[in-house]
Amino acid sequence: MIRPATIDDVPSLLRLIRDLADYERALHEVQATEDDLRASLFGPSPRVFAHVAEHEGKVVGFALWFLSYSTWLGRHGIYLEDLYVDPAVRGNGYGKALLTELARIAVDRGYGRVEWAVLNWNKPSIDFYESLGAHPQSEWTTYRLTTQALTKLAQSEGRSEPARN
Repeated sequence: MIRPATIDDVPSLLRLIRDLADYERALHEVQATEDDLRASLFGPSPRVFAHVAEHEGKVVGFALWFLSYSTWLGRHGIYLEDLYVDPAVRGNGYGKALLTELARIAVDRGYGRVEWAVLNWNKPSIDFYESLGAHPQSEWTTYRLTTQALTKLAQSEGRSEPARN
């Protein structure tokens, strides 16, 4: 069963987020807490959303997503931040069902795309996504500002010199 996450799912979501981070060799980077998830997903103006997969009454997978926007399409899209299914129940269609639900949301709301990132070494996931018709955007490189670089840029003057023709 696939359904929108509820506030009662927060402990399961954090457990699965930590499992995903461990799989991606980055458990040490997880800073999120249950309180963070409650505030982000169920606060007064949520800007991030989650759907969960249940197996025998237990949350075994999730898709966490938010709206993106394409200036070229002139429409919103869905950015899938995380998709994860417990390895013990993989192969039962939960990952596909979660992505199918996001595709339905996108189509029903007139969004132009669903997109996400996957680690280059994660061949099982890449194969799964490609089996659904997804294709890599190999001409794009993801950039990120965090920690010290983010703070340094935020504290800079931020002024550029006028263009010279």
